[in-house]
Amino acid sequence: MINVALVDDHKLLRNGLASVINSFAEYQVLFEADNGRQFTEVLNPASLPDIVLLDITMPEMNGYDTAAWLKDNYPQIKVLALTMLNDERSIIKMLRNGAKGYLLKDTELLELKMALDSVISKGIYINELLYQNIVQSMSQPQMDEDTERRKAHDLTDREKEFLQWLCSDKSYKEIATVMNLSPRTVDGYRDILFEKLKVASRVGLVIFAIRNGVVRV
Repeated sequence: MINVALVDDHKLLRNGLASVINSFAEYQVLFEADNGRQFTEVLNPASLPDIVLLDITMPEMNGYDTAAWLKDNYPQIKVLALTMLNDERSIIKMLRNGAKGYLLKDTELLELKMALDSVISKGIYINELLYQNIVQSMSQPQMDEDTERRKAHDLTDREKEFLQWLCSDKSYKEIATVMNLSPRTVDGYRDILFEKLKVASRVGLVIFAIRNGVVRV
């Protein structure tokens, strides 16, 4: 049996989600928590969940901090974000803090089941429905692994540094400042990498960086 923990401050939604997950034959909800602080307090090292479905916007301890805490203390627990937020910074920050997938709360039940299965079997779930309008590579045939590795290896040191900053929550203007570049030059780096790596957004670049070890999570 695969154990799931639910962390969300909306009790009604959480209870409904628990009923759905408990209806999946191979899954069961181990426990629920109102926020990250409560989750860390009730988590039992002798009986850990396999997956945590984690909201982002919560009082006391939000999803970003909870994911980072899990990454540092229980990296074997897989985090699947479940949120209303669909902006690039939120996605990037959750991926950087160790989330293995990112779902919106209006996700269909079939996709929820697919996400749980994928996180367990493959270690990650990329939501094509979420990314299809912002990450071109998610709706096109993927490069084979050898081609991806070669492209990652061929990146210049400056391009790798830029990718690393992209994986932070800094804006493009802030990245220009820390790299001592003009905003126009930073835009140029971005556009060159869009073309070189065949992606269409910052999230696509971050996924490439994480997948190919340019940035460690």
